Amino acid sequence: MSERDLSSAPAHAAGTPMPMHGPRMGPPGLGTIVRARDPGGTLRRLARRVGAQWPTAAVVLACTVGSVLLGSLVPWQLGRATDLVVAAVRATRPVDFTGLVRGLVVAAALQGLAVLLHAAQAWLSAALVQDLSRTLRRQAEEKLGRLPLVWFDRQPHGEVLSRISNDIDNVSQSLQQLLSQLLMSILQLLAVLAMMLWLSPLLAAIALLGLLASLLVSRVLAQRSRPHFVDQWRWTGVLNGNVEENYTGQTLMKVFGHQRRARERFEADNVGLRDSAFDAQFVSGAIQPAMMFVGQLGFIGVVAGGALRVLAGAMTIGALQSFVQYIRQINQPIGQIAGAASVLQSASASAERVFELLDAPELAPDPEAPADVAAPRGHVVFEHVTFRYDPTRPLFEDVSLEALPGQTVAIVGPTGAGKTTLVNLLMRFYEIGGGAIRLDGVDTRRFAREALRRHFGMVLQDTWLFSGTIRDNIAYGKDGATEDEIVAAARACHVDDFVRTLPRGYDTPIDENGGGLSTGQKQLLTITRAFIARPAVLILDEATSSVDTRTELLVQRAMAKLRAGRTSFVIAHRLSTIRDADTIVYMENGNVLERGSHIELMAQQGRYWQLYQSQFAGAAPEHAAA
Repeated sequence: MSERDLSSAPAHAAGTPMPMHGPRMGPPGLGTIVRARDPGGTLRRLARRVGAQWPTAAVVLACTVGSVLLGSLVPWQLGRATDLVVAAVRATRPVDFTGLVRGLVVAAALQGLAVLLHAAQAWLSAALVQDLSRTLRRQAEEKLGRLPLVWFDRQPHGEVLSRISNDIDNVSQSLQQLLSQLLMSILQLLAVLAMMLWLSPLLAAIALLGLLASLLVSRVLAQRSRPHFVDQWRWTGVLNGNVEENYTGQTLMKVFGHQRRARERFEADNVGLRDSAFDAQFVSGAIQPAMMFVGQLGFIGVVAGGALRVLAGAMTIGALQSFVQYIRQINQPIGQIAGAASVLQSASASAERVFELLDAPELAPDPEAPADVAAPRGHVVFEHVTFRYDPTRPLFEDVSLEALPGQTVAIVGPTGAGKTTLVNLLMRFYEIGGGAIRLDGVDTRRFAREALRRHFGMVLQDTWLFSGTIRDNIAYGKDGATEDEIVAAARACHVDDFVRTLPRGYDTPIDENGGGLSTGQKQLLTITRAFIARPAVLILDEATSSVDTRTELLVQRAMAKLRAGRTSFVIAHRLSTIRDADTIVYMENGNVLERGSHIELMAQQGRYWQLYQSQFAGAAPEHAAA
């Protein structure tokens, strides 16, 4: 994973938007349940985001209140109709059917209006939640562009993807349920309790005791379910990372015979997800039946007390009927509140993970008045540069280096010498600790990052293509590239030759893996993409190491045209490819130990000479002595 703002810079797109990484740290241990640091603060923060869309939220609230108030009057109206019939029977007189029908029509009208308002509330809440989800996804995507590369180095890819996709989706679905169910359930509960108190304070007190007992049960079980939901979503991120690694590394797994180990690791992660999800769903699923049981006990007490009051003449049969309807109605909001309690725990767990991403420390902002170079010549200077990945472990302590316009500077050295770190600092994938890096005399920290990177092009060993046509992938290097420019770049880089043989030519679709293109053809495409960008400074990272000898000749020719007239940094592993470089820099442990031309360094018989001899041991004498 890389800084996302790279994808918008054509110069970066020249080779791949993925910068060369430093050390990567693995995921943390998975043995214990991760508990949220501040669940209350997370929910309040989520509520503020909902409140930010206050016009829609206000209409949702108004529709909900209207629907609840109208619906709560229906049992009372039906109770009045019942009393009309009972009164007529007791008085042995005809029933007032006109009044009865009028009461039933009013009850039906109240119910119909309540349903319409409920439908409007559901539609508006869906719109509100989807707008919020879109905002979260956009902010998460933008955040990735502002995060330092070191953050990506320490995050498993699947974990990052899980936060942006799974967690935001879970927040969206949970909020939808909460707005459409929890809000209405709470208001229904309050309205029903108010009507019950009006009809009979004594029976309402009995019902309220049962309700409080139900809520106590819900609270206890909800607290127990939350850490399991946190663990469930964490395991989901781990499993996503596992699937991604297994998918992208299929060839290596088969080559080294690690399918069994991969299956065992997947099964372990899968079991972890299953167990955490089971615990979360089991505990949260117990909330509703437990509350319903306690609520039924309260209902029995209400029916018994109401019957005694009717017999004593303190309450009418219609009022008792209305009260029984209310006590039955109260079970529905209680049940929905119980279900919403578990949804709330799941939502807060996912929201916390999303907010952790949005709150991650960002790169230093670009300067308010950024500098730029209108026509860069490619003069690059490192002045006493210091840098450390880890503050306790030194890497670059005092690196000075100069590349004159049009020069080719080859960087060689053993693994871990700091070669890729050097160009990562040049492109500000990481920020230097001290000293300065200048492009045409301007400190690179004075540039806006995107403006700076437009002056660079990269061609890496690992090709990066995206889903689209061959034309799209070439044009990615330059905004608004014309057809003539695309074809001219393709011809210069020996791409036009094989594209013409394809049935659909430049309109041939390819995916991120290159489709049916060979490794060499994919590499030529990345070179063409850099060629059309016309960057002032070019960075090449052993672009021919993964191609055959015949294709290597074409790639070398294409890169020679690409390097012509521009400053080039070549990270080389095969020394035979950089003997003609203007300057060769030998690095070791973050220090520049030797620099000079191939002939000069060979004459010194120092570290470069030793490395060269080790690569060509057993070669022909005239080649080894070159």
